[in-house]
Amino acid sequence: MFCIKYKLNSIRCIFVFFNLFLFSACSFYYSFQGSRLNYNLLKTITIHDFKNSTAFVYPKLSQIFEQSLTNRFVEQTNLNLVMNNGDIEIEGEITKYDVKNIAVNDDDNFAFQAKLSIEIKVKYINHKEPNCNVEQSFLVSRMCDVNCFYNVQDILVHEIVNELIDMIYNATVAKW
Repeated sequence: MFCIKYKLNSIRCIFVFFNLFLFSACSFYYSFQGSRLNYNLLKTITIHDFKNSTAFVYPKLSQIFEQSLTNRFVEQTNLNLVMNNGDIEIEGEITKYDVKNIAVNDDDNFAFQAKLSIEIKVKYINHKEPNCNVEQSFLVSRMCDVNCFYNVQDILVHEIVNELIDMIYNATVAKW
């Protein structure tokens, strides 16, 4: 009887000490906005136009990208969008919009797959916390059948832009 009582007490003690150690040694941070922004310091954001510097221009790309980027930051942070002088400023350019035929059929030497690549150079400036500034390029590609590229180009662009926005958001305010 003594052994059983001793084992139960030992298990309880270990459990209590483990929980004390776990909760005193670790701190958890969770934000419902999905960002690690200091809202005591940061109130506003400015998102500048992204110049399309690519050789091959997809006319809607700048508008699609800028609108998606603005939506993400407005919807998932508590920052107010302002035209100029935000506490955070995001600027950059579209540096690559490229379509390449990459898979060639051995029988007739015609390409059967195309690869669409979009690259965005982003400069994230946090005027209140300069150690959080980021300047980075992000590249995403998608493959499709070369015969249907122009039929699915809009879909591919939206998919790529969404992935680019995820990467930019995570690299700047989410800090994943």
